[in-house]
Amino acid sequence: MSVVRCRLVILLFVLNLFSGVVRADVLVLVHGWAANADTWLQSGVASELIKQGWQDAGVVATTPVGVRHYPLLQSGNQSEKKSGSTTKLFYRVQLPAAAPLLLQASHLTSELVFIQGLHSSEKLIVAGHSAGGVIARLVAIRPEYVHIKSLITIASPHLGTPRAFDGLNVVDSKPFFCPGPGIDFLKTVFGGGQYQYLKDSRGAMIDMAPVGKGTLLDWLNQQPHPDIQYHSIIHTGHDDMVPAQSQDMNQVPILRGRVKVYSTPAIHGLHPADGKLLTDIVEQVTRSK
Repeated sequence: MSVVRCRLVILLFVLNLFSGVVRADVLVLVHGWAANADTWLQSGVASELIKQGWQDAGVVATTPVGVRHYPLLQSGNQSEKKSGSTTKLFYRVQLPAAAPLLLQASHLTSELVFIQGLHSSEKLIVAGHSAGGVIARLVAIRPEYVHIKSLITIASPHLGTPRAFDGLNVVDSKPFFCPGPGIDFLKTVFGGGQYQYLKDSRGAMIDMAPVGKGTLLDWLNQQPHPDIQYHSIIHTGHDDMVPAQSQDMNQVPILRGRVKVYSTPAIHGLHPADGKLLTDIVEQVTRSK
């Protein structure tokens, strides 16, 4: 080996040694409607990831002064496992879950750009639950912003959900016996904070209504999607929150045949079993080139 080449090898070794993590697998978890970044903890999904050697890198949120990262203090239940020289990190983003989906997508774009800046040489794996999967897809169709390697959706309403109409009926109804603002007062009294959240979510419910001409989902489902890996986790439990067909990205014509599908007999919310399935899918993704 020549002296110049030898010096170059030594220089590269030193740069790697002092550059922190040699390589990181980066997973970003996107919560859904009526949820927040802590939902992944409360559901047990994060615990399953940690059991498989992933480290919780904390929460990334958009604030009035910009995107902020709130890392966790190292705790006893945080795994120190590594896969070779690769550190496995997952971030939990915080979105304004009651807002229209395009506004949430704007927040998510900023947060993913921020995370990408922390891991500039890596492509991100993004997993979204419920509306979070649709919001992640709104971001994925703009690949000039972030480098996404794979999109995983969990119980997401890609074709919409009739439950959105139910929510809109509650918010918009004006019974003949109580016209005008009086019904709003009664709903607030009897519905409390839940009704107020529904009212605040009107835009989001419109966006999640069953796909039809002129709807956001109709537009999204016609957009070119990047050549990345797509995975749909379908919850087949009988709560009817989102029909199983709507959860399958293969039902989106432009994605037909491009999506791997996994089923689990769970109702709509997140469950520890989703964490185990998610780790299996992510392992497939990280092994692929």
